[in-house]
Amino acid sequence: MIRLALCLMLLPGLLHAACRQALSLALDVSSSVDNSEYQLQLEGVVSALNSPVVTDILFLQPDAPVRLHVFEWSGPVNQTVIVPWTTITGPGDLATITQQLRSHTRGVRAPNTAVGSAMLAGFLYLDPHDDCWIRTLDISGDGETNTGPLPEDIPHTQTPDGVTVNGLVVGSGNFFGDSVSAQALEDLEIYYHDKVIRGANAFVEVAENYDDYADAMERKLIRELSALAVGQLDLTTDRNN
Repeated sequence: MIRLALCLMLLPGLLHAACRQALSLALDVSSSVDNSEYQLQLEGVVSALNSPVVTDILFLQPDAPVRLHVFEWSGPVNQTVIVPWTTITGPGDLATITQQLRSHTRGVRAPNTAVGSAMLAGFLYLDPHDDCWIRTLDISGDGETNTGPLPEDIPHTQTPDGVTVNGLVVGSGNFFGDSVSAQALEDLEIYYHDKVIRGANAFVEVAENYDDYADAMERKLIRELSALAVGQLDLTTDRNN
């Protein structure tokens, strides 16, 4: 945290920035996600956002805050906003987000998985927030695209300038309740690496199953929320050597 705090003080003009980062979380609610897994996913987001390390990062610089947005997706036209864009400057804002997540009623659970459509929806949500230093779309999913535009066919010209797409892949059972194999999870991770993520420093986090989702989400949030600060500090250190 000392390293992060020093970095934020070094960022030219950041103290007066309107927004440090716009982060949109996209949650998979297709039919492969049963109701218990869905609740683990929502509670996982709540747990990760309220973890001490993540809240330290979120509240570190209220003059250059993070904006957070959460939506769920399944089929090509099935995207539902859970948390509208919310600027996080303190515990009250995070409490509001937590309440919205916990009180949300699941939207349409389409039988198919449209990762490309979720990406396009996320781009539309992020597009107006070009005053933020970083714009990030974070897509959670437990399967590959089987309908709608393929992620790899979406041209980079359709990605708003500076937007990074990260992934969080989850091992999940099939329609018959069978557990996913280690090979299937590895294949899904490769798929997200090769087809889904894009932009500067894009990465894929892995949850072995939905019981592991909270820990994976926390790891991912720490990594992406700290990316700007750590990168800038590294640049400053290099220039002074």
